[in-house]
Amino acid sequence: MEDRRLGRNPCRSSTVGPPPATPGRVEAWPPERVLAVRESLPDRYQLLLVIGAGLGLRQGEALGLSADDIDFEKEVVHVRRQIKMVRAKQCFALPKGRKVRDVPLPAGVARAIRQHMKEFAPVPVTLPWDDPTPAETPVEAEHRRPRTYSLLVTGRERKAINRSYFNSYMWKPALATAGVIAALDEGSTDGARVWEPSREHGFHALRHFFASEELEAGESTVSLARWLGHSDPGLTLRKYSHFLPRVGARGSAAIDVILA
Repeated sequence: MEDRRLGRNPCRSSTVGPPPATPGRVEAWPPERVLAVRESLPDRYQLLLVIGAGLGLRQGEALGLSADDIDFEKEVVHVRRQIKMVRAKQCFALPKGRKVRDVPLPAGVARAIRQHMKEFAPVPVTLPWDDPTPAETPVEAEHRRPRTYSLLVTGRERKAINRSYFNSYMWKPALATAGVIAALDEGSTDGARVWEPSREHGFHALRHFFASEELEAGESTVSLARWLGHSDPGLTLRKYSHFLPRVGARGSAAIDVILA
C-alpha cells in the first residue's frame, strides 16, 4: 500500500480475519476445590456439580439430564439431549455435535443421584425441540414439537434451569464462598452484579476435572474421547495429554527390560 503496488488492503476484506487465538493449557481443579464448591451450592443444585465432575457432562447436558437417562442396573448414563438457549429462549436439543453417547456411572455418582431423587423428585418439563421460534412449515412444526422429560435438577419454580441465572446467582456465589474467586463487587452504581472475571472457573472446569482424573487413573484416550463426546480422540489427546501420568515411562521401561 505504501509503495502503491496495491490498490486496496487485502486484510480489510470481509473474507479475511485474524488467526484464531491459541488455546491456553487446560488446568484441572484439585479434588478439594470440587468438594468445596459443591458444599457451597444450595442443596437442590449440588447434583449438577456431581454430574459435571463425575460424568464429564457439559452444562447444557447436565441441565437436560432426565431420570430416564440413568440406568442404575447397567451402570451407565445415556447422554441424549441438552438444554440450549436460542434467542434467549430455552429448548431441548441433541448434545453438541448432534451425537448421543453413553457414559459409565460410578457408584458414588449413582448414590448422589438416588439421594437427590429422594429429596427432589424429578419434574416433567416441556420445551420445544431444537428451535423455540414459531414454525413456518409443517415439517418444521413436526421437528420442533414440544417434548417432555422428567428432569433430575430443576429450579425452585419446578422449571428448567436458566443457565445464565444459575451461573450468576448460584455458581459464582458458590465459587466466592469456596474462595475460588473474589466476592461480589457491590460498588456498581447501577446495581449490576459485577463478578471477578472467571472464565476458567466456569461449569466447564468440572469437565476438565473429570478428564484429568480419568487419565490419571490410566483410562485410555479413546475411551475418554467417547465419554466426552469428542469426534476425534486426537483432539482429546492434544487438549489433555499433560494429564497423562509419567508419559513415556512405560515404553522406556520396556526398552530397559529388553536391553538390560
